[in-house]
Amino acid sequence: MSKSSSILRQYEVIAGISSRMLSEARANHWDEVIVLGEQYQAAVESLRSLNQLSDEDRLARRDLLTRILDDDANIRLLAAPELNRLGMLLGNMKRQHTVLQAYCAPLIKQ
Repeated sequence: MSKSSSILRQYEVIAGISSRMLSEARANHWDEVIVLGEQYQAAVESLRSLNQLSDEDRLARRDLLTRILDDDANIRLLAAPELNRLGMLLGNMKRQHTVLQAYCAPLIKQ
């Protein structure tokens, strides 16, 4: 297998992972999205050791990169409401903790 086709194959792997991440995000399976995200990062990192594409492979890579970026944008759109919900939960927990400290701490010290 030529080095050029190895690179293109790696982009195909990355595109496949991002597509699976999007499917899992649409199904609200966020734990699986995180697991796949780790695989995605490892696959992207492996590109560092590969370089040089033919002109034909560059065109194919462009299509793959477009798919990957579209999947990423859609995952972010799906994740935003969940991240906001978690932020609100953490904010509520912090306020509850502060209230408990303010009202219960003096009772505990007695």
